[in-house]
Amino acid sequence: MQHSALNKVMKATLLASAIASIFATSALASSHREAPFLTDEPSVDGTDLYLFRSYEQGRQDYVTVLANYIPFQDPFGGPHFYPFNENGLYEIHFDNNGDAREDITFQFRFNNTSKQTALPVGGKQIKIPIITSGPINGVNPATLNRRETFTIDVVRGDRRTGERTPVTRGGTREFDKPVDNIGEKTFGGADGYERYANQHIYDVSIPNCGNARVFVGQRKEPFYIAVGEIFDLFNLNPLGPESGGNRNTLEGKNVSTIAMEIPTSCLTTSGDPVVGSWTTSSKRQGRLIDPDPGTGINTGAKEGGPWVQVSRVGMPLVNEVVIGLEDKNRFNASKPMNDAQFIDYVTNPALPALVQTLFPSAPAPTNFPRTDLVTVFLKGIEGLNQPRNVVPSEMLRLNTSIAPAPANAQNPLGVAAGDNAGYPNGRRPADDTVDLSLRVAMGALCALTGQNDTLRVGCQPSAAPAGTAPLTDGVRKTAADYRATFPYFNTPIPGNTATTSPNGN
Repeated sequence: MQHSALNKVMKATLLASAIASIFATSALASSHREAPFLTDEPSVDGTDLYLFRSYEQGRQDYVTVLANYIPFQDPFGGPHFYPFNENGLYEIHFDNNGDAREDITFQFRFNNTSKQTALPVGGKQIKIPIITSGPINGVNPATLNRRETFTIDVVRGDRRTGERTPVTRGGTREFDKPVDNIGEKTFGGADGYERYANQHIYDVSIPNCGNARVFVGQRKEPFYIAVGEIFDLFNLNPLGPESGGNRNTLEGKNVSTIAMEIPTSCLTTSGDPVVGSWTTSSKRQGRLIDPDPGTGINTGAKEGGPWVQVSRVGMPLVNEVVIGLEDKNRFNASKPMNDAQFIDYVTNPALPALVQTLFPSAPAPTNFPRTDLVTVFLKGIEGLNQPRNVVPSEMLRLNTSIAPAPANAQNPLGVAAGDNAGYPNGRRPADDTVDLSLRVAMGALCALTGQNDTLRVGCQPSAAPAGTAPLTDGVRKTAADYRATFPYFNTPIPGNTATTSPNGN
């Protein structure tokens, strides 16, 4: 190979490796119980957001977005299991012109109705104490004691004042949500729940957009991480094997997913192929505990007033390991257009300093402010997923002009491994955001940019002595560990087979 050609290959490899680790400090795990308010409100706690060109065969003209809520679900969570909050507003936002404001928002509202199923007991009709009175099959069967439904609205412009129209299916706007995976006897065997859940994948019509697909329901927790070890002061070997070095702490948990597959042309109406996305949940401003006037016993609550945002998720784990404890509720209530208020957490991040105290042989980067993180974390990478007129702000960004990689061709290290359809160009289920983010937090971009700052991140290799270290949490999956079809996440663990073992098996 000639010298000039070799240089081109080396530069391309350098750029790919650097890009793959972008949005550095934002991801070490998903956002589970990350803020004080949400520890008391798990039903509106957003955990993860995924955004990618659909790689199911024949669906390449669509974008899939998956928003997960209600963390750490034990499969044996009866009798109520894990319904969405009737008094919550769940939203998925898209910015299609880089101005850090929502241009298209999909709003989900839920309604839970008890059927008050009763059995004759000693001459009286007594309501049953569990969620089902017999085997379940089909949509809204008589044996299901609680019917959970939802509606979807699409809002163009500001989420509160923009034009709002319903998303419908055959003229109706109400959709049934499947009950959680109670157990194999309830659903008729090991394959019964997935057959039942698949009946709740709906073909829908989005006004002035076209046909789309929607699924809302419980899934097996897709995120993988040695989260127990990380929060135990990085109780792991950060230079150990990238796979098998530690257990996936979330392996035995389920989660609730809002999944949409949307025509790409619906999201890129500004002409820019890059779209940004984040998911939020909101609750009413006022809440009144409603006691029974005769007994004084609490029978529920009444909520009213304007919506107040309580959860926000874009890139993985921004709030958990980047934002300080005292500002976590404030970040969850904020909008991307106001992210300048949190800039110190990016320019002077605490995580690398903490890693250095625990592993003195891995010195933290010395370039302050961390312009490398500001450039890649708040804007996207020029030529990959940076909008044309970007306003610095935190969200997950996807270049929809980059073709999806089929499941068997995906690499968990995404762009770093030459797979430009993966993280940080959006995020797919198998992308290893943990390993990539640990490395870039310790200065990988400063090392890779070289003395001439090829990547234009504002630092040099001398600022990051540990920038080339192959840091890892020792947990990895591939696309083969997930479904290759919508909604991509796996069947939730049934309550009857789940255990309390750390590995969930």
